[in-house]
Amino acid sequence: LPDGTRFMPAHDERGELAPRDVVARAIDFEMKKHGLDCVFLDISHQSPEFLREHFPNILARCAELGIDITREPIPVVPAAHYTCGGVVTDLRARTDLDGLYCVGEASCTGLHGANRLASNSLLECMVFARAAVADITAQPARAMPGVRPWDDSRVIDADEQVVIAHNWHELRRFMWDYVGIVRTDKRLERAAHRIELLKAEIQEFYARFHVTRDLLELRNLVQVADLIVRSAQARKESRGLHFSRDYPELLPKALPTVLTPGL
Repeated sequence: LPDGTRFMPAHDERGELAPRDVVARAIDFEMKKHGLDCVFLDISHQSPEFLREHFPNILARCAELGIDITREPIPVVPAAHYTCGGVVTDLRARTDLDGLYCVGEASCTGLHGANRLASNSLLECMVFARAAVADITAQPARAMPGVRPWDDSRVIDADEQVVIAHNWHELRRFMWDYVGIVRTDKRLERAAHRIELLKAEIQEFYARFHVTRDLLELRNLVQVADLIVRSAQARKESRGLHFSRDYPELLPKALPTVLTPGL
């Protein structure tokens, strides 16, 4: 904390060496409890030589920001940096749509269970990419179906692109606030309501204005947000990275939260 007090021992007997999801929830709790913008990570008890050898990139980046981690604590906040979940695939990265493969964070392979261990993301990024390539190259060559021309003869350029930028920022903000580290039924309901409003605005843009890359990306982000919220609402427990204040306990058996068309 800003006054130098360690808070992790109060949350987990492993202290600062607890799993990342536990540490992230503890930081989130303390920030909300004390109204803080960040907490601090202090490694100044180690020698400058140790830091230069083991953490050269962090040392250099903090120095660029005016922070000498050999003498000063580092301000830190939790951040989303990996997605555990996505499109369900088999061991060859195939989805249930013929010809569609999915690898990396966009896929749900089951490799990581409900919480990825550190440094294991290469399994999905590299191993499944190789498996996908092997399966694709083993298939007989076939002609790709044609894509119908996009008819934009009855639409015009958008009058205010700022609407897309605003909605993009709003989506990021409420997903972090309501569907982030700690979830509740009420927070998920609020997020779901705002997603429906954004979907309606996006549909209006599609009907009236030329389609742009930013609009397509916003549409995709809103679609992914909708799937995340609906899947989270279906899980009435806390498991791995998914923590619900309304359902803090772990069920004896994990129940599927895979969404299929029509649900």
